[in-house]
Amino acid sequence: MDLAETDRITDVDRAFSGNRLLATFSPDARALVEPAGEIVELALGEVILERGRQVESSLFPFGSTMISMLVDVDGRSIEVASVGDEGAVGGIISCGHAPAYTRADVLVAGPALRLPMEALEKAKARSGFVANLFCRYSDFLLAQVMQGAACNVFHSIQARTARWLLTAQDRAGDRLELTQEALAGLLGAQRTTVNAAVRSLQDLGLVEIRRGAIHIADRAGLRQISCECYDQLERHFKGVIGATGIGGQ
Repeated sequence: MDLAETDRITDVDRAFSGNRLLATFSPDARALVEPAGEIVELALGEVILERGRQVESSLFPFGSTMISMLVDVDGRSIEVASVGDEGAVGGIISCGHAPAYTRADVLVAGPALRLPMEALEKAKARSGFVANLFCRYSDFLLAQVMQGAACNVFHSIQARTARWLLTAQDRAGDRLELTQEALAGLLGAQRTTVNAAVRSLQDLGLVEIRRGAIHIADRAGLRQISCECYDQLERHFKGVIGATGIGGQ
């Protein structure tokens, strides 16, 4: 076995242990998809889905990789969901090849396991566990969109900002390479409004603003400021998927 093959095995093992969906796979389920999988490095800002284009593969982020799912409205983009090491992007809700509705951009660069849709559909047809797992994940992804819609209406921009930062920290770590302007776009709010919210969090000692980056300084304090949506989504993930893929936790 040469060095390149050894490195690939190591990366694939990292994908199956580091992605919360893939980590639920039994050896038999893993064997259905692993031969068709490919480890890819996603670059910051890379567009991995475009609205209206056929979805050819699914991506399972691991490590600190984070992908933002965006809808364009009147020349502006707003984030409707985000995906990190808990999930996957592309062809998860639809059955087989279908055009994408949202655009998906890489927000934090890093690795992912790419799986062709054909291989994923074959695995779902051969394994009731795999088919059920992705049905459950689509339920969670829809819950994230619905919770976000309610959050945008009822909760303050400070609470929404805290929630977003907590979710991003779960996936990418304490330091987020993100400008406040970019964060405002993701939250669908005016830059001045988001700037004020971030400054208020900094004044409380919860975050530190650095050029082109936001550092999480006090996670416990940030959770106190955050709205209930953060905890509700994590509870729902554990309830429908959890560590086993069948939820109930």
